[in-house]
Amino acid sequence: MPIISRPDEFNAEDLYVDLRAEFGIPLYLKCEGFNFAGSIKLKAARAMVAAARRSGRLRPDSILVESSSGNLGVALSVIAASQGFRFVCVTDTRCNLATRQLMEALGTHVHTITEPLPEGGFLGARLAHVRQLCEGDSRYVWLNQHANEDNWAAHYRVTAPAIARAFPALDVLFTGAGTTGTLMGCARYFKQFRPATRIVAVDSVGSVTFGGPERPRMIPGLGAGIRPPLLDESYVDDVVHVDETDTADTCHRLAGGGFLFGGSTGTVVSGAARWLAEHAAGRETTAVAIAPDLGERYLDTLYQNTWVEQLHHNAQRATT
Repeated sequence: MPIISRPDEFNAEDLYVDLRAEFGIPLYLKCEGFNFAGSIKLKAARAMVAAARRSGRLRPDSILVESSSGNLGVALSVIAASQGFRFVCVTDTRCNLATRQLMEALGTHVHTITEPLPEGGFLGARLAHVRQLCEGDSRYVWLNQHANEDNWAAHYRVTAPAIARAFPALDVLFTGAGTTGTLMGCARYFKQFRPATRIVAVDSVGSVTFGGPERPRMIPGLGAGIRPPLLDESYVDDVVHVDETDTADTCHRLAGGGFLFGGSTGTVVSGAARWLAEHAAGRETTAVAIAPDLGERYLDTLYQNTWVEQLHHNAQRATT
């Protein structure tokens, strides 16, 4: 029976959903949403804050500041509240209402960017605001999840070894690409200790991470308007791009089986299903995909019919 005194001390590391019955594909979904922050980002947040405290950057009078589309913001809100720090999360209009309210309930000041930059989009605008805050007040400490190596190191130390223990003969690992912290940490681990395992990155159509053309995206989590500094493509064997309409359709299909997951999970499962159909049809394959969070925070977007209809409408307009 786990007994904890701080919210970052617990995470369900060994829960998987077998998607063969629901999707007919040999895919195990690693569920990372069962902790007090509700997502995989708790690991990176904990590691980055601990490193900042060890180095002396983070002091009692410091104000944490971070750019986040949602999940890391919640994770840092949880840690800041439990450790007595002030925290400012810089997000944008794509951040779900429930996520913003959750951060505010934990005492975080949420600043929402309403206009993207012509180059760099919402992410570029968020980062510009963070830099402005830091330049104006030395108390601000920016962990910078987009370039902080403790981001990927958390998954090298924890997430990847847990997967390797559960699946000693893993053929393929599917990981979404946002900051690429999870992707790089897992990829580095498997390339070092299990080089036969193929690493497949799953990204959103409209993201520039792997060199594709930028276009507006509505679902927070995966994808980026600026190439992530943490990314090293030499560790990645293949890349799959998923349209947001496929993300929404996959989330609803999972919900039809009683599994309510977030947008990043829908993207990763959709990409994994397509990759497996193309590369592993008719072969015995052991594959794992990482589900970063659950779906309750997406009830006003991904699971709201009018919002999904608008998503499909925008996709149709973009192709005509």
